[in-house]
Amino acid sequence: MSNTQTQGKATWRDYKELTKPNVVALMILTSTIGMFMAVPGMVPLNALILGNLGIAMCAGAAAAINHLVDQQVDLRMTRTKNRPIAQGRLTNMQAGMFALIMGGLGMAILLIWVNALTAWLTLASLLGYAFVYTMFLKRATPQNIVIGGLAGAAPPLLGWVAVTGDIHGHALLLALIIFAWTPPHFWALAIHRKDEYALVDIPMLPVTHGVEFTKLHILLYTIIMFLITLLPYATRLSGPLYLAGAVVLGLIFLYWAIEMLRNKNHLAPIKTFRYSIVYLMLLFLIMLVDHYIYPVSTL
Repeated sequence: MSNTQTQGKATWRDYKELTKPNVVALMILTSTIGMFMAVPGMVPLNALILGNLGIAMCAGAAAAINHLVDQQVDLRMTRTKNRPIAQGRLTNMQAGMFALIMGGLGMAILLIWVNALTAWLTLASLLGYAFVYTMFLKRATPQNIVIGGLAGAAPPLLGWVAVTGDIHGHALLLALIIFAWTPPHFWALAIHRKDEYALVDIPMLPVTHGVEFTKLHILLYTIIMFLITLLPYATRLSGPLYLAGAVVLGLIFLYWAIEMLRNKNHLAPIKTFRYSIVYLMLLFLIMLVDHYIYPVSTL
């Protein structure tokens, strides 16, 4: 479909879809919790409101660029074929201007009302996802998700820096949790959508190395992720409530990783993917509750 045939028919819902709102919402949840983990009491309102607004706008801009770059791929995949650029409801010019304005405003908010370090780290994350991952890594290597996961792991670090103005080891640990979570999360989806990725020549791990190889690596990364999630307790960032939550949630994740390897349930990959989203949300929410029930040293 020509990208210019439906110019002028875009609605606000098309622009909303361009920002990948569900993905951005999960990012803002983790950035907000990163903010609260950085302080013993209440987060300053300028960091809480303007910091998250700026981070969200930059993340939305990166998502729009992803739509723009991947429009031909999106059109050939069932999961993405109805996206607004792929279907021509938004033109390349409209999407590009939207991304530029969103990203520019987000950076301005962070530079003027939050702090420069948060702004530059957010910009690095935006560029890492929108250009390094989307334009290069995604099509270059089956390790695309592992390497590209650095950009997606940034939100709790950005939230912490928005409050404190500096990078702390605990903030890096929060980012490390998401970095380790990303491969099993996305490879589970990649198994479910293996044929579609093969059709559009995206070298996802199940396409290049096979489904069984990918399932084994999901299990290995899940074990690594499980061990990493215990570190907040070991480093006294979090207390016993978090530890209990991390163990229970992690064991359920391990169950699904093993269930995929058993090959008894053809729905296991997509169920693992869906659980992984719930897992990350609950893990960070339990961390937040624990932070105020068991106020241990954070700085």
